[in-house]
Amino acid sequence: MRLALPLIAAMAFSGEAFAQQAAAPAAPPADPGPSAICADRPTKSYAACTADPGSFQLETDLFNGTFQRQDGVTTDTWLYTNPTLKYGLTKTLDVEANIAPYVTVRTHDASGSQTIDGVGDLYLRLKDQIYASADGTTQIALVPYVKAPTARMGIGNGAWEGGMAMPINLKLDDKWTLTLSPEVDAFKDSTGDGRHANTAQTINIGYSLPADFTVYGELWSDWNFDPARTINQASLDFGVAKLIGKTLQLDCGVNIGLNDKTPGAQAYVGISKKW
Repeated sequence: MRLALPLIAAMAFSGEAFAQQAAAPAAPPADPGPSAICADRPTKSYAACTADPGSFQLETDLFNGTFQRQDGVTTDTWLYTNPTLKYGLTKTLDVEANIAPYVTVRTHDASGSQTIDGVGDLYLRLKDQIYASADGTTQIALVPYVKAPTARMGIGNGAWEGGMAMPINLKLDDKWTLTLSPEVDAFKDSTGDGRHANTAQTINIGYSLPADFTVYGELWSDWNFDPARTINQASLDFGVAKLIGKTLQLDCGVNIGLNDKTPGAQAYVGISKKW
């Protein structure tokens, strides 16, 4: 009996400890922290993701040069930064503003040269992610915008214009992504005060590399149905992005014109940051 009492007490204590251990709540999952930055840069395609709610995101060219030769006229356009500032309103909606603070347009033909400097036009956008699949492989957004004519003639056309894009992002596997970004716009006629349709489309393929590099290849086309004449442009675009941490991205790219109505080349270097 003297041996049984300690044994019974030990068993009771062990059972109580086991019950306390079993009743202990499970540890909460570790906080994954903020999501990695998702930018519309590089290339011309929009992304369907939006800025995180309550956060700011800045995406800008540090340098952007466009070079066109057409009908004996040389036109070179330089953007000295081209910032887009975004603010996340909800998990699926952000507001965006874009303006180039200083633009230089240089033209040269047989009669001589001309240079025009000044601020660019102001673009105001909303981005509304209207669909995201549960597995994260498909995202669709609507991006309506309006352009305010803040640029002088020769840099802009002095007209209010607007339109809407619908980026569709598809994650094909862990390495490959496909983005489609159809767009329709209402542009001012080159003569008179009327408006006409403009449409654009991009087909973009992205591939993830080690060390948080991503490379992009893109085909862009645009149809401007101006009553004076319809103009079709097309380009083959390439870009590289490098993610640094979760809040900073560096990028560069080049766009190559595929017909004589499209600038022969456009080159840029840029940065995106969220906070």
